[in-house]
Amino acid sequence: MAPGISALADALADLADVMVAAPDRERSAASHSISLDRPLRVDTLRSSVYAIDGTPVDCVYLALLHLVPRKPDLCVSGINNGFNLGTDVFYSGTVGAAMEAALRGVPAIALSVERQAAQDFAPAAGFARNLVRQVLAQGPDAIEAGSLLNVNLPAGPVRGYAVTSMGERLYRDQVDMREDLRGRAYYWIGGPEEKGEDAPGSDSAAVRSGLVSITPLSLDLTHRSALQRMSVWNLGGFAQGAAVRVGE
Repeated sequence: MAPGISALADALADLADVMVAAPDRERSAASHSISLDRPLRVDTLRSSVYAIDGTPVDCVYLALLHLVPRKPDLCVSGINNGFNLGTDVFYSGTVGAAMEAALRGVPAIALSVERQAAQDFAPAAGFARNLVRQVLAQGPDAIEAGSLLNVNLPAGPVRGYAVTSMGERLYRDQVDMREDLRGRAYYWIGGPEEKGEDAPGSDSAAVRSGLVSITPLSLDLTHRSALQRMSVWNLGGFAQGAAVRVGE
């Protein structure tokens, strides 16, 4: 089991009945991918601890629909070794797992900590324990239906936290083409992070100032201001109707 997951499970052990369902290997940038083209295998490492040969979303799906005896009060994904800030949420398997739980009506938190070669997850696990305790104490409405909390922690001792908006994460876009020993091309995609200007109040601004960022994310991606603008579009004589529910 990954050390971040292990540290989190240990920190929460006396707060609730904890069940761990986690990928059996590194699944970075798995986003919300789900395995529909092959069967999944589950290894029981010990009581209530399962390693699954699938994506983070596969793990949540299997856990909620098969492994847990009752609907959980909370799903906590992580602790991931590396930030998931700003637009990282669209690629992150850690956030994807929390989104899957939220889609299925389970309050969810995604936890990520600044990447370190020799990572110490203890400070992040200690903060996660306090956050989870607060969420459980607030009851089922602490995290609104259709939303989740994306939490990013700087490495080292926790100095404080900020409730933030989703910022922007900039990377150097690149494709590196190489040749194998048989002369066939293969490609590495993606590049390193580039420094940009952090928007005030954003998750990236918080962590760069040494604070934990807690960002509430909504599953509803509708661009609200576009609804009004698009209502006057003219698509060549095609009438624009209103979306209605069956039975209305």
